Amino acid sequence: MGKDPFLAAKMVVPYIKGVQENGVATCVKHFALNNQEYNRHTTNVIVDDRALYEIYLPAFKAAVQEGDSWTIMGSYNLYKNQHGCHNEYLLNDILRGEWGYKGVVVSDWGGTHDTYQAIFNGLDMEFGSWTNGLSYGASNAYDNYYLAQPYLNLIRSGEVGTKELDEKVRRILRLAFRTTMDRNRPFGSLCSPEHSLAGRRIAEEGIVLLKNENNTLPVDLNKVNKIAVIGENAIKMMTVGGGSSSLKVKYEMSPLDGLRNRIGPAAEVVYARGYVGDPRGEYNGVISGQDLADSRSEDELISEAVEVAAGADYVIFIGGLNKSEHQDCEDSDRAGLELPYNQDRLISELAKVNKNLVVVNVSGNAIAMPWVKKVPAIVQAWYLGSEAGNALASVLVGDTNPSGKLPFSFPAKLTDLGAHSLGEYPGNKEELAHSVNRTDTINETYHEGIFVGYRWLDKEKIAPLFSFGHGLSYTTFKYGKVTADKKEMSEQEILTVSMDVKNTGDQRGAEIVQLYISDLKSSLPRPVKELKGFKKVTLEPGEEKTVTFSIDRSALSFFDPDKHDWVAEPGDFEVLIGASSTDIRSKMKFTLK
Repeated sequence: MGKDPFLAAKMVVPYIKGVQENGVATCVKHFALNNQEYNRHTTNVIVDDRALYEIYLPAFKAAVQEGDSWTIMGSYNLYKNQHGCHNEYLLNDILRGEWGYKGVVVSDWGGTHDTYQAIFNGLDMEFGSWTNGLSYGASNAYDNYYLAQPYLNLIRSGEVGTKELDEKVRRILRLAFRTTMDRNRPFGSLCSPEHSLAGRRIAEEGIVLLKNENNTLPVDLNKVNKIAVIGENAIKMMTVGGGSSSLKVKYEMSPLDGLRNRIGPAAEVVYARGYVGDPRGEYNGVISGQDLADSRSEDELISEAVEVAAGADYVIFIGGLNKSEHQDCEDSDRAGLELPYNQDRLISELAKVNKNLVVVNVSGNAIAMPWVKKVPAIVQAWYLGSEAGNALASVLVGDTNPSGKLPFSFPAKLTDLGAHSLGEYPGNKEELAHSVNRTDTINETYHEGIFVGYRWLDKEKIAPLFSFGHGLSYTTFKYGKVTADKKEMSEQEILTVSMDVKNTGDQRGAEIVQLYISDLKSSLPRPVKELKGFKKVTLEPGEEKTVTFSIDRSALSFFDPDKHDWVAEPGDFEVLIGASSTDIRSKMKFTLK
């Protein structure tokens, strides 16, 4: 839900409440420090307490204390040399102890490794430790789970009692009463027209317009006769793949079909493959039914794409990643930040023959863009689900004015980020060198500490490719000067700040106004600024509205590891209001007494 802890915490709470009001439990995952897939079962994370509490725990804490999530899932990795699914410090001390969690803790698939730890360290339900339930494992597989026959044997032998068992059963029964046994829970609306419309609206609002020189977008259908669509991702199903994220859907509207349906007779839409990525259509037993096999060489594919592009009024390249191994897929990390399948070369060639080039990137995370200065318009589409093609077409032709913002920074290169510039990933180099196989535990130290994402880029004065919070619109917005109801506040008071935002363009649009806080003098190192508020405001052309934020003690606090508590130090602070982490429009100082 985003790389920033405040953003993720604010996004997760209404999500949980919306799901659970329908008698369906949310499962918040993965608790915690689950930040790489390579060696995910054997990586022992070493992180300081400030980073743990300031960066990696806030969204989980909000999910538990504000969202009341009925279940939470442990992570595969280790912390303090214990696996996350039965980790004494994470599950007993923090989750159930400090946060007072009463819900059910479940293991990730095969994430349980020790019966004794599973009994005493907070795990309630064990999943997949011997079989996927379909194709492998013993005929009596469930008996072999760590919390099955081995647990029963320990009870029968008298080595353990049943107090912990009673607690686990009590929590699981409460979960059953809240869900399948709730006679009053409402009926769902799966695969209904309302479901599809909701999916489309969510997809449209999430699309981010990254670049739009010379108002290349939206496509003016009154001025074009032929549009060339290039790229495998224009036709490839994206609901299938990724491992456990592979979905069986009623339908999936491809970008190519979505554009053709929307444009209709207004212009001719021609297609060229451009590159071949992964032609397969089967993952985890989910079969797309697509056969995308293509035996042509890379040069042949590029040559055809360039020829088609040269003869068009507009070129819309739809590429990016997919949900195959080493891309957006579990159990493997990206091989690099660059685009796979030689797409960078293809995009550069397309830019040479057509100045009206739009690059649509389909991915779940950042990519490098060596061609960024050659391309006038860039759209970050994400994975848009069943309504992908309709949502994308709506934005590209201007039926929908894009309003999405990036939930993380796009770096220009991997070494612009602390985790890579400090050289620890994918673990301790000496231990990796002596590792015989992927069963050896490897330590990984988070050397960057609290300086993650835009915090690191700010600290090192590194310009991102695209900033955290960045996202353009087909209209323009003017920010007024930020004002406050007071210049000083005590720890018990609330500071109210506001500013006017005006739509200065000729289209209805929505802007997400962002509030950052800067601690001007601190006893411990702090980020240059941190997100502490955001609001989305929709405005008609010429309309102006006042946007208001409330700042309390928590927005000014940092975690003091020596006191093991949150501390707000008296002194001067600064409010920064912006359209992104690097596009600050107004500032104001105030004092905490």
